[in-house]
Amino acid sequence: PFKNIADFFSRIVSKSLVIEFVPKSDSQVQRLLKTRMDIFTNYNQDFFEKEFSKFFKIERFINVENSDRVLYLMHKVN
Repeated sequence: PFKNIADFFSRIVSKSLVIEFVPKSDSQVQRLLKTRMDIFTNYNQDFFEKEFSKFFKIERFINVENSDRVLYLMHKVN
């Protein structure tokens, strides 16, 4: 879950985090989901941002060219 991932990073990051959101539409995610049931109902960009915003301030994000992926720069909230 995004909450667990965000919490983990908040414990090991001292200041800043660069992280990539990879949506379900990504070809690599689709490849992984072919072999397993999709149980991740809250796996979307809005929920990703909501959960990470509990621990980090989103400073900036950019769309990765030729993909649906998004790179984020976040700063830890104290």
